Amino acid sequence: MGIEQDIQQSNFRNEYQKMGINLMYTANWLNERIGRFLLQEDITQQQYNILRILRGSDVPLSTLQIRERMLDKMSDTSRIVDRLIVKELVQKSACKADKRLVDIILTDKGLQLVERLDQFNDQIDAILKGVSETEAKTINQILDKLRSLPDHK
Repeated sequence: MGIEQDIQQSNFRNEYQKMGINLMYTANWLNERIGRFLLQEDITQQQYNILRILRGSDVPLSTLQIRERMLDKMSDTSRIVDRLIVKELVQKSACKADKRLVDIILTDKGLQLVERLDQFNDQIDAILKGVSETEAKTINQILDKLRSLPDHK
């Protein structure tokens, strides 16, 4: 089904406007489907992203380092980390290298949660399996190109 049917809009200013709206709609569509898996564990996508980042790091990370790696660059990383602390999924510790920073560490409970969520990877992949690997590579190249274009203010 095309974007026209999904949002019940048939007129676009041009193909660029249609592409932008299609990208936003598709991102929301995908976020909603992935969010279903996270909802079962009472966790947001941003919280999951932080847990995933921490699991992938060999060393504790500051909130600044986490923010650099996050998918949502506009998020309030400190606030999200604080919510993860309340859930006992991460903890803070003094940074040995820089006393001005606080390290964020994944707890055993946080690691267990991320490992439980790993069971959904095949189901999440299945959402995208209608696209061939070649098509996926092409889409990735186009999206990377789009993000690398200069801002026009």
